[in-house]
Amino acid sequence: MNESEFDTLAEATLTRIEAAFEAALDDSAAELDFETPSPGVIDVSFADGSHIIINRHAAAQEIWVAARSGGFHFRWDGSVWRDTRDGAELMTALSRLVSAQAGAAVLLDGAD
Repeated sequence: MNESEFDTLAEATLTRIEAAFEAALDDSAAELDFETPSPGVIDVSFADGSHIIINRHAAAQEIWVAARSGGFHFRWDGSVWRDTRDGAELMTALSRLVSAQAGAAVLLDGAD
C-alpha cells in the first residue's frame, strides 16, 4: 500500500474508533473520555488519570496503541488491522485494553 492509501485507511479507522467511543460512552459504566489533540491521535483518559494513546504511524504503516499494559502495533492485513504479535483484531483489542484500564466493560462497535 502506498502512503496515500495508508493515510486514507488510517484516518477512516481513527474516525471509526472515535465513533465507537462515542457510542460506548452511552452504554458503559466506565468513567472515561477521549479527545483528538492532533490529527492522527486519539487520547483516551480515565478517572484514575491514566491514558491510552492511539495513533497512526505512517513510516511503519501501522496503528499504534500505548496502554498501561504495554505498546501494541497493528498492521493492515487486507481486511482488518491485526496486532503484529498475537494477531488480535484492533477493535477487539481496544475493547479489552479499555475495559481493563477502566475497570468496567467497554464494548466498542466492530469488536468481535
